[in-house]
Amino acid sequence: MPADTNTNEKNRPLVIIAGPTATGKTFASVELAKRLGGSVISADSMQVYRGMDIGSAKVTEEEMQGIPHYLINVADPADAWNVVRFQKEAEAAAGQIYAKGRLPFLVGGTGFYIQALLYGIDFTEMDADTECRSAMEEEAKKGGAEELYRRLQEVDPEAAQSIHPNNVKRIIRALEFAQKSGGQRISEHNRNEHLRPPVFDAVFFVFTMDREKLYARIDARVDRMMENGLVEEVRRLKDQGLTDSDVSMQGIGYRQILRALDGEYPMEEAVRLIKRDSRRFAKRQLTWFRRERDVTWINIDEYPDENALIDHMETIILERLSLQFRPT
Repeated sequence: MPADTNTNEKNRPLVIIAGPTATGKTFASVELAKRLGGSVISADSMQVYRGMDIGSAKVTEEEMQGIPHYLINVADPADAWNVVRFQKEAEAAAGQIYAKGRLPFLVGGTGFYIQALLYGIDFTEMDADTECRSAMEEEAKKGGAEELYRRLQEVDPEAAQSIHPNNVKRIIRALEFAQKSGGQRISEHNRNEHLRPPVFDAVFFVFTMDREKLYARIDARVDRMMENGLVEEVRRLKDQGLTDSDVSMQGIGYRQILRALDGEYPMEEAVRLIKRDSRRFAKRQLTWFRRERDVTWINIDEYPDENALIDHMETIILERLSLQFRPT
């Protein structure tokens, strides 16, 4: 157990392990949590959903190795999970972790979630459902996201560049913000919020590696998902009444398999698209994290083995947070 977590409001310790999919964040976070008396808060927008295990590469009980994990399996697939809910529940989880004398590790690849918690971004404007949001959601259900995305390109070109054309939730959020704020762009709002000082005393790691090696890992992970029953998982969710209008089913892997099950293209094409879109997503993740401040980049290719990597990260944590963490 840590001797002192130093949890006053202005100096709450937090370790962030971020980066693209398939870079080993889960293993590193668990090993460090074991050494430093930590607990993990997931910053993954898909692992929150119950019953969506294979396509989200959800951490297993075996992989957790007894380390407490928060924000895993906390929402039904029919729920519209969003950054506002994440921020609220992640703050509550951090409070519970501090109360137990443990160190929180925020782990995942959803950069907007990490930013929301780290900087205490104000989502007051976006906290309640509105008529305009409902109207845009209905428009997307009927005609897809193409027209909404075109509208966003006109209203906020910078935001449109950072949002995938199929990400209906974020497109609507950006358009709604512009409407509710009297024309302010959400990209400008996010930039201003990002200038806030962090509300945690954080050590922020971002994993990276050789691009071709990363893409090979991603492809291999998709092959394992297929072998482990991704098609059956998506078919079960489809039988429960979920469609691609549900936020949960818009995730990479679920959307492509669902469309293959609907006969839009062969399953082999779905696999190709999952690999392609996963690689593109990894590239966008790296671009997002390059904009972050005070980040310690970890190129995992530079370490001879996993122990050397964990040793180096542990040293940085102890030096930066000035905490006397020692294994019991």
